[in-house]
Amino acid sequence: MACANAPWSEENFSCSICLDVFSSPVSTPCGHNFCRTCITKYWNEQVKYKCPVCNELFNTRPDLRVNTLLSEMVHRFGTSVQVKEQPGVEPAEVPCDVCTGTQLKAVKSCLVCFTSYCQTHLEPHQRVARLQKHRLVEPMDRLEDRMCMKHDRLLELFCQTEQVCVCQYCTETDHKSHPVVPLKEEYEVKTAQLGKIEAEVQQMIQEKQKNIQEIKDTVKRSKADADRETADGVQVLTALMRCIEKCQNDLNQMIEERLKSTEKQAEDLIKELEQEIEDLTNRSSEVKQLSHTKDHLHFLQTFRSLKDPPPTRDWTTVEVRPPSYVGTLRRSLDQLEETLNMEMKKLRDAELKRVQQYEVDVTLDPDTANRWLILSEDGKQVHDGNVKKELPDNPKRFTQCVCVLTRQSFSSGRFYFEVRVKDKTQWDVGVARESINRNGRIKLSPETGYWTIKFSKVGLVFKDNPAVRLPLRAELQKVGVFVDYDEGLVSFYDVEARVHIYSATGCPFSEPLYPFLCPSLPVGGTNSAPLIISPVNQTE
Repeated sequence: MACANAPWSEENFSCSICLDVFSSPVSTPCGHNFCRTCITKYWNEQVKYKCPVCNELFNTRPDLRVNTLLSEMVHRFGTSVQVKEQPGVEPAEVPCDVCTGTQLKAVKSCLVCFTSYCQTHLEPHQRVARLQKHRLVEPMDRLEDRMCMKHDRLLELFCQTEQVCVCQYCTETDHKSHPVVPLKEEYEVKTAQLGKIEAEVQQMIQEKQKNIQEIKDTVKRSKADADRETADGVQVLTALMRCIEKCQNDLNQMIEERLKSTEKQAEDLIKELEQEIEDLTNRSSEVKQLSHTKDHLHFLQTFRSLKDPPPTRDWTTVEVRPPSYVGTLRRSLDQLEETLNMEMKKLRDAELKRVQQYEVDVTLDPDTANRWLILSEDGKQVHDGNVKKELPDNPKRFTQCVCVLTRQSFSSGRFYFEVRVKDKTQWDVGVARESINRNGRIKLSPETGYWTIKFSKVGLVFKDNPAVRLPLRAELQKVGVFVDYDEGLVSFYDVEARVHIYSATGCPFSEPLYPFLCPSLPVGGTNSAPLIISPVNQTE
């Protein structure tokens, strides 16, 4: 009989399912030993009853009996016996399908048993001859999903026609005429496509991030514009309020000083009159007293001094005139208006400088120019040459109106350009949408796709239906045109006077806009000067 000190290894006393020391060991008909709980749980989860070690199948569930000898040996060996440590399974690794306690990392998967094994549970496949014929592969998760549902074979090929994974039998039946390739080959193709898709996705992500940054930048600029506008407004209104307060104080002070002067004059005259009244009252008393004396000598001597009355002012020429306040308020308001005009000039300068920041470099497009027009080589000047040129037909060309568009168009954001109109007696300047009619006579108005101002002998107007007459303080030399596409705004400026001329708001922009110039025909030797797209000068 073997003694307890025999050189047995720990594996002799461990269950091949839980890998722990036997607990109530039982034996299967094939001679392998397991914990009663482990083998019972294992068979409860199986459709067929087989040995976890040798895979021997049993027609009926075996009647398990306790292995008394093994139980005694385990008891003698002690409960501290443990199997040699094996690595546990990590989240990304495939677990052993046989382990019932702590699941260990699978080292191989069997494509016959549809089971993944750790190093311990793989031992029968390395020892038993018929198990050695099973096909072992690197550990795979969800082995049942890797098998053909129809033929119960491994999905090793890819059908390029139906874009599905197939087994070898599938290529001989349903997919017989379809081109098939190994999974690895298709994997490499799809991987390359995946790289392209990933690059496209990353590009889309970058574009979206760029859009987000553009929106943030827009909000940031909007906040800066709002802060600047608020600061300018506070500055102007504060100066205006100070001016109003000063005008009010000056007006009150001037009125008060005039009133005090009148009151002082009246007070002095009243005092003088009161003094004369007092002197006359005293004389009247003396007269009455003398009239009652019976002393002839005293009467005659005193009467001489009373004969001449005391000297007094000739009050017929004295007059207290109330002060005149005519023009006082007007002069105060004139001063207020002067201050307001100064502040308005500062505002106009600031507004023009802000829109000039959106200057764009545009050049005239000869393909759109009417045949009577002559364009400079740099595309910055245009005038009527009084000679009709022979040019090829072009659907972009104005056929009758002497107009021209720029090469550049704008479909969003803001842009600004300036046109020199000095020495001209008639012209049109503005913007036009892409789909405008360019054949025959054209009526310029927002309704037909034109937002322009026109100067002629009748004055300056914004071309609309009806036209809007605009004030003209002095001869225009340079016109600035500002467009905020997203806001639907077109504004015109007198650049030299730094004055806002007119703004069209709520414009329904929905297609590209082009700067538009019309130098008009020369009349009697006048209006021959060119329209010139000039660079912006932001200095005062």
